[in-house]
Amino acid sequence: MDIFSVFTLCGGLAFFLYGMTTMSKSLEKMAGGKLERVLKRMTSNPFKSLLLGAGITIAIQSSSAMTVMLVGLVNSGVMELGQTIGVIMGSNIGTTLTAWILSLTGIESESVFVNLLKPENFSPVIALVGIILIMASKKQRRRDIGRILVGFAILMYGMELMKDAVSPLADMPEFSSLLTAFNNPLLGVLVGAVFTGVIQSSAASVGILQALALTGSISYGMAIPIIMGQNIGTCVTALLSSIGVNRNAKRVSVIHISFNIIGTVVGLILFYGGNALFHFAFMNAAVGAVGIAFCHTVFNVFTTLLLLPFSRQLEKLARRLVRNEDKAEQFAFLDPRLLRTPGVAISECVSMTNAMGALAHQNLLYAIAQFSSYSEAREAEILANEDKLDIYEDRLGSYLVQISQHGVSMDDIRTVSRLLHAISDFERIGDHALNLQESAQELHEKDLRFSESARGELQVLLTALEDIMDRAFSCFDTASVEKAREVEPLEETIDRLIEEIRMRHIRRLQSGDCTMQLGFILNDLLTNFERVSDHCSNIALSVIEEKDSSVDRHAYLNDLKDEGSFTSSLNQAIQTYRLPQN
Repeated sequence: MDIFSVFTLCGGLAFFLYGMTTMSKSLEKMAGGKLERVLKRMTSNPFKSLLLGAGITIAIQSSSAMTVMLVGLVNSGVMELGQTIGVIMGSNIGTTLTAWILSLTGIESESVFVNLLKPENFSPVIALVGIILIMASKKQRRRDIGRILVGFAILMYGMELMKDAVSPLADMPEFSSLLTAFNNPLLGVLVGAVFTGVIQSSAASVGILQALALTGSISYGMAIPIIMGQNIGTCVTALLSSIGVNRNAKRVSVIHISFNIIGTVVGLILFYGGNALFHFAFMNAAVGAVGIAFCHTVFNVFTTLLLLPFSRQLEKLARRLVRNEDKAEQFAFLDPRLLRTPGVAISECVSMTNAMGALAHQNLLYAIAQFSSYSEAREAEILANEDKLDIYEDRLGSYLVQISQHGVSMDDIRTVSRLLHAISDFERIGDHALNLQESAQELHEKDLRFSESARGELQVLLTALEDIMDRAFSCFDTASVEKAREVEPLEETIDRLIEEIRMRHIRRLQSGDCTMQLGFILNDLLTNFERVSDHCSNIALSVIEEKDSSVDRHAYLNDLKDEGSFTSSLNQAIQTYRLPQN
């Protein structure tokens, strides 16, 4: 083995890590918000959490990404600490799938069908299919599938390079003498932990061990402690991700480390204690790639079965090691670590935007309520909510811009566009609520009252306004195109109502039934109501645009108004919201 073999080994590791990263990122992009929605279904049932953790890790092929995601979700206040324990345990089991796929490289047979199972034989075909999908497909989803296939092929090519690079070691007596040091299980654990911690990929670490095992120089007695150490080393990513987060999020990393360290300690005691009593015959037998995958799986399943009943104790241990509670914030916000899984980040942004919309809706209703019974406590609530809406717009807008720079799918891009439009509309609705509050305050402080006819007209308009807000916020919350199409007829009705109320007001001014001062206030109210109605229309249109990116707003509105269903809905709304006769 010469210097070029070392270069080949390093290059193989680079290909392996790049292929793993490409495959993992593409899988995450395809999964999108489904990952977050699955996690949202989390319950206190540890077995369900375990299955979800294993399933998601298999789906995204990265236990490190899974753990970083959990740290971000806990830091954002989306998940509780106790919910993550079963997921972490399941993640350790899910990550063993990679080792089983890599173990196929050790298959030896003269049968064509058996040889087709060897990754080095079928991965070139997979790479070709992947490249064709990337270059020829117009649909983003197919291109993502192509990247997954190419990533897998690159990963397997890296594995082959590593296997070829270390094959000369089998004939080197120096290597055989070096391996005798690994008969010390503690040294094996240390080497496995340090090496995995450096490259931050347990899959790559296990892959290298499998490549070495193919030389026939690695025994079960050497491999098992290294495998245990590799599980400890993979916690480094979680440790790094816990820098700068709240204490609860730090505890996620502590639980991950505690789980693997306790499992390793107990595993070493039981395994070597059993060997001292029963003298396992396989200890000095050469281990193959399949044997590595088997030991890796058995250790993770054993550790999970051992500690799953003690989930609460693990949580208590984490709370003891990371003491004190963070001061409660007004409201938690999204963690930058979620950007590593853009689909999850987008799904959480949807939830956060819905919360912003609910706050804007509430604030407008509070402002409307000020006209019937003015309250200083309600005024304070309106002002506080307005500050929150400004924070939402600033932070959500910045966060969504960052997400769009992380290579998201076309579906996610359309969702981001809808959210960016919506947060602007929600913030403006909050501004109009503040304007209405100021008008109500002026009426209250100056003890002014509209005429009975003006109050009756405003009541009809306010009822229509509350209706359009309910429909707009509901269609946004459910992303329903059907509900979104119900908004525009109401917006048209409100425009007609406002125009009619203005005409009636002019007549009251001419007849002396209304003062100029009240006229200015009424005009401000009507302007704000009209703007709120317009923003509700924008919210509904953003939902329609997300489902059909080819929609042009102006052309859509013109076409919509020509439809018989629009005319029918408009006539119904006009009949429902009729101004009282003068």
